[in-house]
Amino acid sequence: EGLAVVAINGKCSFIDKEGKEVIPLKYDEAESFSEGLAAVKLNGKCSFIDKEGKEVIPLKYDWAGSFSEGLAMVNLGRKCEDEQIITGGKYGFINKEGKEVIPLKYVDACKFNEGLARVKLNGCGFINKEGNEIIPLKYDDAMAYFSEGLAMVKLNGKYGFINKEGKEVIPLKYDYTLFFEEGLATVVLNGKHGFINKEGKEITPIKYDDALFLKEGLALVVLNNKHGFINKEGKEITPIKYDGALFFEEGLAVVA
Repeated sequence: EGLAVVAINGKCSFIDKEGKEVIPLKYDEAESFSEGLAAVKLNGKCSFIDKEGKEVIPLKYDWAGSFSEGLAMVNLGRKCEDEQIITGGKYGFINKEGKEVIPLKYVDACKFNEGLARVKLNGCGFINKEGNEIIPLKYDDAMAYFSEGLAMVKLNGKYGFINKEGKEVIPLKYDYTLFFEEGLATVVLNGKHGFINKEGKEITPIKYDDALFLKEGLALVVLNNKHGFINKEGKEITPIKYDGALFFEEGLAVVA
């Protein structure tokens, strides 16, 4: 958003594109600007500043994240030593006026995306911006955000996908999954990898030793330590014969 975080001798400030220091070098930590505000930390407490350096939300929180969709995640009680969290504290959300619109009661949370935020209390689920639990907090784990309208969830050691109404549209039967990308998601079952579509159809046999995200319509797969590429229909468009390969970029991929 036009400003960059810089640090000198353990203190942070912000400079513009001409290199001019527009906010004084005084903060212990600082995050990049998001939606016009940046989280900063001074003497162990966090607040938010605007692009003129004005602290628009007081220094009171033990941790603060960036604004997303008008709300920012904040925490009271979190303590760290050597960059390791030793006490988690409680998470909630504030608006740009500093009002705590969602109480600080969750043991974990993620920023809002597509109108929903993943939170954890006794279990994981999703809330909306009014703090209503749209997806019950019943899962052992859940992906940080919805991707292409679906979110990965885990229950009793198995993974599947839910939609924004909380319906389990892909059964929780896999050992692991990745998020949807270009209409497909990697799934793992009995140590083997494959791809499913949003209807849950396995568009490739779950046979690969590894299967990575689609990029430019093609996915990198590994079988018996050899690499190759498949398309969205699961067809192997190159022989799986290479010792190594990288993703396609602008129509070309590095292979070895």
